[in-house]
Amino acid sequence: MEQESVSLNSSHGASATAERPHTHEMVVVHRVFRRESALLPRLVRAVPDGDRARAVRVAAALRDYTLGLHHHHHAEDELIWPLLRARAAHDEALVERMTEQHEAIDRTLAAVTEWLPLWERSGDRISGEELALALDAHRIALLDHLDEEERSVLPLIAEHLTVPEWELVGQRGLEGLPKNKRLLALGAILEEATPEESAFFLGKAPLLGRLLWQAVGRRQYAAYCRTMRAPLDGE
Repeated sequence: MEQESVSLNSSHGASATAERPHTHEMVVVHRVFRRESALLPRLVRAVPDGDRARAVRVAAALRDYTLGLHHHHHAEDELIWPLLRARAAHDEALVERMTEQHEAIDRTLAAVTEWLPLWERSGDRISGEELALALDAHRIALLDHLDEEERSVLPLIAEHLTVPEWELVGQRGLEGLPKNKRLLALGAILEEATPEESAFFLGKAPLLGRLLWQAVGRRQYAAYCRTMRAPLDGE
């Protein structure tokens, strides 16, 4: 889905005045990966045998998901783990486990990447099932990682990182997304956010970003979800 280009970066977010990093925002972002990793294998399996047009559309959504996850993890690898190794030496084994889990997730995505172009070209049910099975395995590894990260790592981040260091993580992850995908990414975050969480994320956006979301982004995201998830209705 084509999106209006918009930067959602802002140095005046709610967490900028906090004494410690507002790590709950990562919990909200993780909801997106949990939801999409569950939807994607269902979407693949719902494609009729040989429907290449639908396979291409689902493949595009899958690539958006893997791109977003890649940039999310790359920001952690670059900006969080080195600081925790330096400042929380007694938790070095935990940080090492986070790194190993990222590598394990990358291996599951390698299997996804292997099957994706084969299925995208044909839309056939056999390669689609192989792709869906690879996505199922990916989700298992991902959920184990997200659960432990939220339970054990976010408290360390709140203790050992400064607010500017934490905000840089989110900025770096966002910078890796194409500008025409950023309203879509915002919609994905806001879909299951509470009113307070929505206010926090919208508050981090510049005025132009908020106006674009209200004017076009909200409707575009709703239309995108209806189009993508329609085959799952009635399952």
